[in-house]
Amino acid sequence: MVSVSSLEHCLHQVADPEVPALSVMDLGIVRSVRLEDGVCQVDLSPTYTGCPATERIERDVREALEALVGAGNVRIRTVLDPPWTTDWISDEGLRKLEAYGIAPPPRRTSDKRSLLSIHKPLACPRCRSTHTERISAFGSTACKALHRCLDCLEPFEAFKCI
Repeated sequence: MVSVSSLEHCLHQVADPEVPALSVMDLGIVRSVRLEDGVCQVDLSPTYTGCPATERIERDVREALEALVGAGNVRIRTVLDPPWTTDWISDEGLRKLEAYGIAPPPRRTSDKRSLLSIHKPLACPRCRSTHTERISAFGSTACKALHRCLDCLEPFEAFKCI
């Protein structure tokens, strides 16, 4: 018998296509997973409107879950309200980002200073120095910025606070 727990475990194996070190569960885009009369109902939130990975993520989630509940027994609903934020990335996801070489986003404060890039300098994921600078507002994807460590001189990407 398939349980919600087994479905959630399955989703921990579905990698984000743009940052494969993270699962869709780590990223926090899975809002809910339910079983109703043998049909798996999943609510997903895109990281931002127009994210090019959204369709791929939906396909990967559907395929993974159908392996457990059978073809045609997965319903995916896109949930936009409230919008996803980087605060939904799990603590484990933040650790995985850093281990992958991407500086994780800071947790937001109630005064939203981090949204305006007014926060303490990012730590280099390689040497941990906070003597860093932003080189470009955009990295390999729109959700990341390019930074450089001024101590070890290595470039690194940082996940933007959204």
